[in-house]
Order: sequence, then structure tokens, then C-alpha cells
Amino acid sequence: MSWYHIPGSEQDTVISTRVRFARNLTEYPFTSRLDATRAREMLGRVGEVLEKNGFTRVDFADISRTTAQSLVEKHYASPAFVKESLPHALFLNEPCNLSVMVCEEDHIRLQCILPGLSLKDAYGGACKVEGLLDNAFSLAFDKRLGYLTGCPSNLGTAMRVSVMLCLPMLTVGHRLETLSHQLGQTGLLLRGLFGEGSSPSGGLVQISNRVTLGLSEEEILSRMAPAIDRIIDTERRLRASVTGIELDKLTDRILRAEGTLRYAHTLSASEMLPLLSDMRLGAAMGLLKGVRVEALTTLLVEAMPATLTLSQQSAPRCDHERDILRARLVKERLFGE
Repeated sequence: MSWYHIPGSEQDTVISTRVRFARNLTEYPFTSRLDATRAREMLGRVGEVLEKNGFTRVDFADISRTTAQSLVEKHYASPAFVKESLPHALFLNEPCNLSVMVCEEDHIRLQCILPGLSLKDAYGGACKVEGLLDNAFSLAFDKRLGYLTGCPSNLGTAMRVSVMLCLPMLTVGHRLETLSHQLGQTGLLLRGLFGEGSSPSGGLVQISNRVTLGLSEEEILSRMAPAIDRIIDTERRLRASVTGIELDKLTDRILRAEGTLRYAHTLSASEMLPLLSDMRLGAAMGLLKGVRVEALTTLLVEAMPATLTLSQQSAPRCDHERDILRARLVKERLFGE
């Protein structure tokens, strides 16, 4: 079962937790200087280790662009990985919520993604995969600089911890800009749903560590945990503080979101995201009854363009047809209609 089908802790505010390691093999040049022949050789060697340990290979030379984009929507692959010109493959162990990109910016980008707030478990999952590769290969490491990576910003632990959150109250006014500034001062980054290059939409944000050099993996986790706890606490306090006319306005907004999702004939992905965020807020505040938060999380993946297209026996011929299908899917999942 995929991570987005499973209930998670703190799911009123937290969608998922991901821990990712970047690693490079000493006997190959960095990806930017790697040729196709050696890339295929490395794919075969790394793949052999992973496939013996429950991973399935997805060769990007053999899949459609829509299938590749769906893997991005599921947060198993990065947008940059889809565009990579070298031979490259994704290795998936979906039951364990593990994925490994081979030949991205680094030779290996391995990750564990779990539902809700789960820093320790996601870290543990990523460490197990890293251990397999560390036993099988010589990983590029320097005593002073740590793990050597294609981009200097990843030196050190080469570990990125990312927590995806739903913060609709913190998007009011300039609160999100203020939060982003505060996080920047503590070595953390605020980005959109798909990380680097994406912008926050509908209160859906991703927070990750910026600093990897000079800190241990445990220190990075120990910095992330209280920061995320403070953000969750702030969002919840803002929700609890709404009263009077402002509560009436917020209730109206949430009920309008419910009405749009229940009755819309067409629904674009960009329109859907803030509406799902408002529904999550309404469920958390007790303003909506019978809403399954897990269904809202699932729609953040399964109602996205590529994944929705692949779910159909006949692919939609245009964006308009896909928007009709999305509206139907949302009604079925949320309202049983």
C-alpha cells in the first residue's frame, strides 16, 4: 500500500515526512561528467543490489512521460530526474515506502517517505537502504567534508529531511512570508509541494533543512523536530483563536469549498488544492462531519494530472476532459457519489 493511502500521525496538519540521502560511488565520475555507457553499467550494479532486496526497477527509457510525471506526483521521483538525459532508473519498494533514483544530480538519491509526522521512522527506513549500498559499494566520503556530492550544498551528511504540511491559517496575510524568513534564520527552507522550484499553494508547504555540512544526522533531526512542533502548534492556536464574525467567514469559506467539491462539473488541479486544504481545516476544526482526512491526502496524489490520466482505461483527450474526470473522482472519494 502506498504512503498516501495510510493514516498518519498529526494528519490534521502534517501530510508526510521524507528523509533523503545523496550518495556517489568512488569509482565513477559525478553524474555531470558521466557518459551513457558508464551510467548503464552503474545502473546494472546498483540495481542488482536493490532488486535482491525487494526493489522493482522502473527504467525511464521504457516509460511514457505521463508515467514518469506520475512518479513525481507520488513524490517518488524529482522533477529534475524526469528531465535527466543520461540513462536513469527508479528503484521502488512501495510496500516499505522506499525509492532510489539512480543517475539524478548524484549517482544515488535514496529516500523513505511516510504519512504524517514520522521523523524517526523515515530516517530509519532511509538508513536501512543506505546500509545496503554502503556494504556493496565504496561511497565517496571525505573526513573533513563528509559525503561528496554533485552540489556543494549537499556536502556533509548529504541528508535532506522534508515535512509536508497543510497550514491554511498561516497563509493568511503575510504569515507565511514571516514564517519563511524565521525558518531561514535557523537553517530551514520553506517551499512548495514539490520542493525546489515549486511555490506554496493553498497552504500546502514543504519544510526541509538547508544545512547538511557541520551537523550530524542526529543533530539535523533534533533541529527539525522542535521547529515542526512549533509550526504545528502555531497553526492549531490560530485555528482555535478564530471567533465571532471571523469564525463565520471561515465557516462560510470551508462550506463553500465543500460545496464546490461536491457539485463541480469540472475541476482543475490548481483549483482543487486550496479546496482540499480548506476541507482538511474544516475537518480538524469540527466544522465538517464525516470527512476522512486520509481521502483528502490520497486525492493530493490520485487527482493530480498524470496519475489521474493513468487511472483511466481511455486517456482524456484534453485538459477539459481530465478536469471533468477529476471532479467525478473527488465526488466519489469524499462524498460517495
